[in-house]
Amino acid sequence: MHYSVEPGLYAVGSPDGGSPVLVTANYKLSFDKLRQAISGRDAWVLVLETKGINVWCAAGKGTFGTTELVERIESCRLAEVISHRRIIIPQLGAPGVSAHRVKKLSGFEVVYGPIKARDLPAFLDAGCKATSEMRLKTFPVGERIVLIPVELVAALKSLALILPILFLVAGLVGPGSFWNNASNYGIRAILGVSTAVFAGAILSPLLLPWLPGRAFSCKGLSMGLLATLVFVGLGKFAAASLAGKLEVLSWFFMIPAVSAYLAMNFTGASTYTSLSGVKKEMRLALPLEIATGTVGLGLWVASLFMA
Repeated sequence: MHYSVEPGLYAVGSPDGGSPVLVTANYKLSFDKLRQAISGRDAWVLVLETKGINVWCAAGKGTFGTTELVERIESCRLAEVISHRRIIIPQLGAPGVSAHRVKKLSGFEVVYGPIKARDLPAFLDAGCKATSEMRLKTFPVGERIVLIPVELVAALKSLALILPILFLVAGLVGPGSFWNNASNYGIRAILGVSTAVFAGAILSPLLLPWLPGRAFSCKGLSMGLLATLVFVGLGKFAAASLAGKLEVLSWFFMIPAVSAYLAMNFTGASTYTSLSGVKKEMRLALPLEIATGTVGLGLWVASLFMA
């Protein structure tokens, strides 16, 4: 999460006064992707201070913005380095950059480049003209898959704390000896929570366009309910007893709640959401997820005492 380069002006190849100037964020992956895309060409790369955040997110937060761009142009004395007055901004940086203000404050014309860095060579060769395909942000399965590890790693960090606690509680509270309880209720709890994570952090992003609802929490909820049915159907629950019924019921609360929460986290990695929409969803969904998960946890603990 600390993966940045120093802001400033960088040279790719052997640029001169007439070489293009490409603007990017100081998130190192963005910087490296840009350098890779224009490998073999001569160009200037102007890196803005975005606190190690990528272009699109930084533009939404305002760090990839007009003020930072103008100040970086001045601090790097760009006007003395190049003979033209044109800079190329990634299209996804547009929410944070006002082209007419940059022109007024610095004298530089802003040209919006393609969405993907790999399209830059064709864009430059065409005289800085973008095709309709270069302007379209796709989000197919392959692009969603590469983002899953980001959310999954964050979830696994929490699991490293939660799962041992559930295992310990199951062993101490259940009706038999510690290891009998833990191997029965504790293992089942670990599988239940893992099912929730699998549903929310892996299946929900994979199946995103086909899950019902527009809100990501609703998509995660539906995936969580389906995963709960599978988990309960395959699990060895003593459904005839009151304790068994409570345990089954607890997972119908906990798994969908965790799945909905994890799916909602994916909003920051998607192309479907807006900042206002995310804030509205969080205000509505987060309290419900916390309440539902708490009820489920309480039912699970109660089932241990009644077993």
